[in-house]
Amino acid sequence: MKNNHVTKLEINLNAIDFNFNYFKAKLQSSTKILVVIKAFGYGSSAIEIAKYLEQKVDYFAVAYLDEGIALRNASIKKPILVLHPQKNNLKKIIEFNLEPNLYSISILKSFIEVSKELNVQNYPIHLKFNTGLNRLGFTEKNISKIISLINNQNKILVTSIFSHIAASEDLNEREFTLQQITTFQIISEKIIRQLKTIPFKHMLNTSGILNYATEAQFDMVRLGIGLYGFGNAKNETSKLKNVLTLKSIISQIHTIKKGETVGYNRAYKAASTMRTATIPIGHADGISRHLGNGIGYVYINNQKVFIVGNICMDMIMVNISEINCNEGDEVIIYKNQQHIAALAKALNTIPYELLTAISQRVKRMLK
Repeated sequence: MKNNHVTKLEINLNAIDFNFNYFKAKLQSSTKILVVIKAFGYGSSAIEIAKYLEQKVDYFAVAYLDEGIALRNASIKKPILVLHPQKNNLKKIIEFNLEPNLYSISILKSFIEVSKELNVQNYPIHLKFNTGLNRLGFTEKNISKIISLINNQNKILVTSIFSHIAASEDLNEREFTLQQITTFQIISEKIIRQLKTIPFKHMLNTSGILNYATEAQFDMVRLGIGLYGFGNAKNETSKLKNVLTLKSIISQIHTIKKGETVGYNRAYKAASTMRTATIPIGHADGISRHLGNGIGYVYINNQKVFIVGNICMDMIMVNISEINCNEGDEVIIYKNQQHIAALAKALNTIPYELLTAISQRVKRMLK
């Protein structure tokens, strides 16, 4: 949170609260909520968001061990699910009281061995089943082996079983999604009948909450991108509040004569006399080079101005010929969800990529 870079990312905690409650209102009161804060909280600040929401959520989730350790070192006490643990860091998972997602027979065996070595009992684990995403997870044919391994010891305890929908945001894939849900229900019933305890179940991400809360709410949901203001469609996003605003300032203003060029490789050539503003943010801060040369735009004094020339590592230049502004004036790089979504569309990508690309050298500020 502390650095001197004039470029800053504002994090609106009131908007986080609003978005959390928006999704919570769509759920039954008994449904647990896991908040996903991997990748620095989708590019924001995982620690600050975890501190803010700790008393409201049931679980947090991160992708990797180091993210979970950072939360524990920041005194976060709530259960933390590590979604993609590796064999070489299983001891650290136990050391920092994190809960692993176990997704293969190999890593399940490894974790049992580690739990024996560290002499723990009933350590909470989570089992992930692949129902169609084909990324991580056991399959139905693994159930008998899983049961054999788990019921034969008292070192680990299955806390939850879960799966991940491949296309929860795409209603054209509703038939496939419903088949995934059915497959998960069959697997769940089969494995729960044979376990000594009854784990809770979860399957829905943000889009799943919006589209399949009736069919697959189960015991818990996983709230990710929705917390940060993005739904599965424009109409849902418009109901959410903007959380992240990326800002900078004008460092210098230039008058460019007709025929002169701007930036590396002389990528932009002035057709007439013009004014440009140089802004201290570049591709090292997470601004894609593909947004250069009139593709991307920022806001100065609430007016849209387009990027000219190539994006530099630490700077961009914009055309300010039609607006009044001065050196030191504020520049809005990412104004709101709609702006971020428009830039993502221009890049043929998704808002996730723009948000998680924001460099850690950009100062994070709570609002």
